[in-house]
Amino acid sequence: MTPEAIRSRASDDEVLPALPFDSWKDTQATLHMWMQIVGKVRLKLSPIVNHWWNVPFYLTARGMTTSAMPYKQRTIEVQFDFIDHKLTITTSEGRVVTMPLAAESVADFYKKFMAALTELGVIVNIWTTPCEVPNPIPFEQDRVHAAYDPEAVHKFWRTVVWVDQVFKEFRAGFQGKDSPVHFFWGSFDIAVTRFSGRPAPERPGADSITREAYSHEVSSAGFWPGGGDIQGPAFYSYAAPEPAGFAEQRVRPEAAFYHPQMKEFLLMYDDVRGAASPKAALTEFLQSTYDAAADLGKWDRKNLERQHLGSNTTSQASR
Repeated sequence: MTPEAIRSRASDDEVLPALPFDSWKDTQATLHMWMQIVGKVRLKLSPIVNHWWNVPFYLTARGMTTSAMPYKQRTIEVQFDFIDHKLTITTSEGRVVTMPLAAESVADFYKKFMAALTELGVIVNIWTTPCEVPNPIPFEQDRVHAAYDPEAVHKFWRTVVWVDQVFKEFRAGFQGKDSPVHFFWGSFDIAVTRFSGRPAPERPGADSITREAYSHEVSSAGFWPGGGDIQGPAFYSYAAPEPAGFAEQRVRPEAAFYHPQMKEFLLMYDDVRGAASPKAALTEFLQSTYDAAADLGKWDRKNLERQHLGSNTTSQASR
C-alpha cells in the first residue's frame, strides 16, 4: 500500500511511519546499548518494585525518561530527547549536564555518560555486560556498535508514542492489577501487562529475574522493532502460564498469527499501518488475545474489568 493510500484510509493521527528493520538495524543496535547503559544505572539506583517495574523507561513529549531516581539525599533523572537528539541528566539541585546523541561507539558513550554522572557527584558502578542480546560485548569494549541515524530514531520514537497512547487506552478497561505502559531497555520493547490476581506455578529452573517477573498469572502485550526470526517490527501478545488451547485460538485481525517457537501471537506493524484504521486493528489484537488468555485461564473477568467504559475515558473521568 502506498503512503498516499494509507493517508486516504487513516485519520491524520493514524498515519504511521514506515519502519523497515533493515533500514536502521545498526542504529537500533547502538541505541539499544546506550539505553542499557542508562538503564543499568536506573536499576542500580531505584528500589525494587514488583515484577521489576523499577527498571523500565517511560515516554515523554520529547523521548524517554528514567523518571526520578533516588541518590543519597537528592534525585537524578536521565532523559533521551529524540527531537533535538541529546541526552540530559538533571538533579534535584538544579544541575544539568547534556550530551549530544550522534554517531559514536558504545565505548565512547559509556565513558562520557559515566564521566557526566561523576561531574554531578553521582558515583555508581554498574555491571557492564549487556542483557538479553546474543554475543554481548562489555560496554567499555564495544567499538562495533557506533551508528546513529537521527531520522530513523525519530520515526521509531513517533511510532512508540502512538503505541503508548493505544496501550494506555486499552489499559484503562481493566481495574485489576496491571502494569504501567513502559519501555524495557533490556528487550527494547514497550509493553503493558494484566494480572489475573492469582500466583503462577513455579517455573522449574527459572532464574531470579524470571521468577520475579512471572510470579503471577499474566496476559501481556507489547511492540518491538524486530530481530532474529522476525525481520520487521511487530506487536506481540502472550499468556504466562499459557493455558491449554491458547495457541489454537482465532484472534483478530486476520493478519495475526501464533508463533510456536516464541509462544506468542504476533501482528506485524506493516499490517497495522496498512489497515483502514490502525488504531482499531491494534485494539482488536489486544482485546482478542486478552479474551483468549482470560477465558481459557478462567479469570474472574466480571470483577477484573471495568463495566460500561466508553471510548473517551479522559472526558468521562473529567465529568
